[in-house]
Amino acid sequence: MSSPLSVLAPRVSKAIVAAFGEEYAGTDPVLRPSHHADVQVNAALALAKRLGLPPRDVAQRLLDHLALRDVCSIVEVSGPGFLNLTLSDGWISAETTRLAGDERLGLPRESPKRVVIDYSAPNVAKEMHVGHLRTTIVGDALARTLERLGHTVIRQNHVGDWGTPFGMLIEHLLDVGEDSAEAHLLETDPNAFYQVARERFDGDAAFATRARDRVVALQAGDAETLRLWRQLVELSRRYFDLVYRRLGVTLTDADLAGESTYNTELAQLCDELEAAGIATTSEGALCVFLDGYTGREGKPVPLIIRKSDGGYGYATTDLATIRHRVRELHADRLLYVIGAPQALHLRMVWDTARMAGWLPAGLDPVHVQIGNVLGPDRKLLRTRSGAPPRLLDLIDEAVAAAREVLDRSRPDLDEAIRAAVAPQVGVGAVKYADLSVAHDSEYVFDLDRMTALTGDTGPYLQYAATRIRSILRRSDQQPGPAIDVVEPSERVLSLRLLDFGDVVAQVGAELEPHRLCAHLYDLARAYSVFYEECPVLSAEPGVRASRLALCGLTLAVLVEGLGLLGIEAPERM
Repeated sequence: MSSPLSVLAPRVSKAIVAAFGEEYAGTDPVLRPSHHADVQVNAALALAKRLGLPPRDVAQRLLDHLALRDVCSIVEVSGPGFLNLTLSDGWISAETTRLAGDERLGLPRESPKRVVIDYSAPNVAKEMHVGHLRTTIVGDALARTLERLGHTVIRQNHVGDWGTPFGMLIEHLLDVGEDSAEAHLLETDPNAFYQVARERFDGDAAFATRARDRVVALQAGDAETLRLWRQLVELSRRYFDLVYRRLGVTLTDADLAGESTYNTELAQLCDELEAAGIATTSEGALCVFLDGYTGREGKPVPLIIRKSDGGYGYATTDLATIRHRVRELHADRLLYVIGAPQALHLRMVWDTARMAGWLPAGLDPVHVQIGNVLGPDRKLLRTRSGAPPRLLDLIDEAVAAAREVLDRSRPDLDEAIRAAVAPQVGVGAVKYADLSVAHDSEYVFDLDRMTALTGDTGPYLQYAATRIRSILRRSDQQPGPAIDVVEPSERVLSLRLLDFGDVVAQVGAELEPHRLCAHLYDLARAYSVFYEECPVLSAEPGVRASRLALCGLTLAVLVEGLGLLGIEAPERM
């Protein structure tokens, strides 16, 4: 099966060469949607300037060389020089039938690459909050999509598991007991443990002295201190796993790649940069000064890779990370799904890595910038105390809101079914709301809107899938082997289905999951119109068989598309 654009684009390109010569090979055919046809070809407008001819004359010459008799029922010149193409019902029927028999549902198998994706990255002994929501959800959707397109995806969860706070955390762990209830707070409510440790550090001079001494021991590799540090990391790992399970993301323990991973490499990394003349000492710190990076009053902005006290910071571990991902993970593509404010830092790290020869030509890391989540006041989402909301609390609230919607809209559903479906709907609602807007833009966290069964929401798409499942369950006839497109609404629905593979490929290329959300919403709306206008179960057997097949294909594409977004499609709802 083929999408309309994948068939039409090469034929228009061939017609351009046939009409105007080889020097016009590679000209963009400029295919666009149209209100007057299925596809509009706008190439004549740009070509007219180069050829010095009226656009309509150019369009007519293109039409004369176009071979579309097997694909289109109408090809005509329109307006100032457009070509309007109307696909034939026979071609749509044949391609939709082929799509229904394709286990990949039109998804291309791309030339495989090794794609390293850095996302989520919480801190050990700290709560995952709303700031981790978008990086985790967007990163996971991209990982799922790229894997489905045939790439080897290497997830990297660059957790914060090293640094000076671990002195006070280890001392507090010793004081409360390694197997105490307070210690196990790290598995469910890590902020409670962290805050008590911080309060003791700030208010107890003796504790603060012990904490500082413990940092020295940690950095020196003291065996007992490292054992206690590993215990803290293990307790936090269980907490991360809890959040990821609740959120339904694919990150596992095998994807953990914390800052501590690179500890043994940092001194040598600094030596390399200094020996190459890339890093120099400034006010006791080892820094990289890059051309084009200046701050106030034109002063150069340093990338500090070793502090004046001899410690290392984010820049050092980030440089070690990129070197590791190129040399050891053999990345063909590097993606950083990180907040937009980190853009300057990342560019400086990448430019330094390029100067050092650790980032080869042709490998350009991509910052998938993450925008903020806002509250109803359109300011950063906060709790009443002014803190970022806990991620687990947001999930709980979303599940509770979904349960209220199900209780109100489907009281006929068994209680056990509503209890099982509420987490699927609540988490799906949060994910879809996040993914349906451009990842670098802001959005308002509004649970009433997110969990609505109407409009551009995750629950609307999930409900569309359950409606189709209900039709297929109630039918006493199997879907037919062929889909015969006759009615206008069948036609629109079929064209949306045929575009699915192209849309997913575009998400993989442009790293924009909101395009898939928009497509699935359009598909669900097209199905709703089809359902209203084209009886399925009451149609005569031949028509019923075709429409059941169209229903089954729509369900398959919805489930596949939602799955790429990390959203479940409940059996009943």
